[in-house]
Amino acid sequence: MKKGMIKVSVMYPNTENKKFDMDYYCNKHAQFVTGLLGDALKGASVESGLGGVIPGSPAPYVAMGNLYFDSMEAFQNSFGPNAEKIMGDLPNFTDIEPVVQIATVVL
Repeated sequence: MKKGMIKVSVMYPNTENKKFDMDYYCNKHAQFVTGLLGDALKGASVESGLGGVIPGSPAPYVAMGNLYFDSMEAFQNSFGPNAEKIMGDLPNFTDIEPVVQIATVVL
């Protein structure tokens, strides 16, 4: 990704007694979101948490999804009209309340 792009990170905290279906997230939800966002989406990645900073400690997040856009306007114009559909798919793979951060790529 290049400097100045907008990165939208959706992070799912690793909480006991919560579900997260990585197979569904990668093979259905990610493709669903990619299709809805269309050409505005310039890149995407999915990460699965392995551990925390202390050896043997659990990962703070069970998963993270990252979406990249050329501008905030491109993100808003593509995500806004589809937000309800995208959020409506969450119960199909998790009962975790995601944490979302929007950032500018600086390096």
